[in-house]
Amino acid sequence: MILNSHLPHQKEVKSLTSGKLKIKEIRKKLSYVLPILLTAIFLFFAFRNVDLGTSLDLISQANLLWMLLFLGIFYFSHFIRAVRWKVMITTVKPDASILNLFGTVMIGYGINCAVPRLGEVYRAMFLGKWENLSRTSLFGTIIIERVIDVFTFAASVLISVLVFPGNLFKEFAWLESTIYLSFGALIIVVAFILMIVYKREKFYSYIINFFSRISPKIAGKLAYAFEMLAEGFGSLKGAKNYFIVFLLTALMMLVYAASNYVAFFMLHMNSIQAVTFGMAWILMTISSFGVAIPTPGGTGSYHAFIILVLVNLFNFSHEISAAYALLTHFITYVAFIISTFLFIYIINKIRASKGEKAENLFTVFKDKSESE
Repeated sequence: MILNSHLPHQKEVKSLTSGKLKIKEIRKKLSYVLPILLTAIFLFFAFRNVDLGTSLDLISQANLLWMLLFLGIFYFSHFIRAVRWKVMITTVKPDASILNLFGTVMIGYGINCAVPRLGEVYRAMFLGKWENLSRTSLFGTIIIERVIDVFTFAASVLISVLVFPGNLFKEFAWLESTIYLSFGALIIVVAFILMIVYKREKFYSYIINFFSRISPKIAGKLAYAFEMLAEGFGSLKGAKNYFIVFLLTALMMLVYAASNYVAFFMLHMNSIQAVTFGMAWILMTISSFGVAIPTPGGTGSYHAFIILVLVNLFNFSHEISAAYALLTHFITYVAFIISTFLFIYIINKIRASKGEKAENLFTVFKDKSESE
């Protein structure tokens, strides 16, 4: 009788465990299905009014020299990002290889072309292995980097509002509220990070103790997140480094806009109407919302936003706008994929010549303690 009294409790435990496993399985499936579904939806809305045959014909007439210049600017923009990352970790590893940094940046984007957001994990993993750095601190610098990027893109939209001859908020009703929400969220995030860094012991212990009563697992995850943010923010020290990061960020934005500007000439869009750098800046800022949506490599969402801006704001035809979106996305997508494998090969070749261990997309996750 005593043994039988435990049976209902055991059944409840098994039922609860089974329920958790099902939830995890559903989440895993959604992580694969949702990006594909979003891609399909955005592709439909992007190209529903487009004569693809005409767009492909326009692409076939693209200027090769302008295309090569576009590709060069594309790589230069991401090289600047690598240099900025080097400045951010200079107090932790002042002699970090710019090749390793540039390589991991490109690998990260390449992975994102297949699985959205996974590239950030690979960035930290590869650099942690290649530079023998703590992955925790590297994840922290990537989070700080993303906070800077969000703030910068929000500021770039405000610049676009000033540059655009009409009322940009009227053209895109969702834009104004998005900016306000972005700045509001950023203020909260920055305040949160500052509390972690400068009031770490008091703030940390209060939050962790509170969540420990609810769920030790959540408390553990929060503790790790706090550690990442503290180490990431702590790696960027000194007024000089802050200033250099600001300058590099501004330069990176200008180079991003320059690639959009060059793409106009790549497709002879300047022969249709006058094109300006201001148009390229606006196109860059609005299309960044499409890139932020978790589709593989921005597929679909990028195309939808590019076509939306070129057609609605600058009165280009759907066909030339689609050609712009297709060609620029194809070039960058292929460049990211090729660069991923090329940098892994080159850097591993250099490491092999020094007697160091090679890493690939699978081994980089092994022996995690090595870089901690």
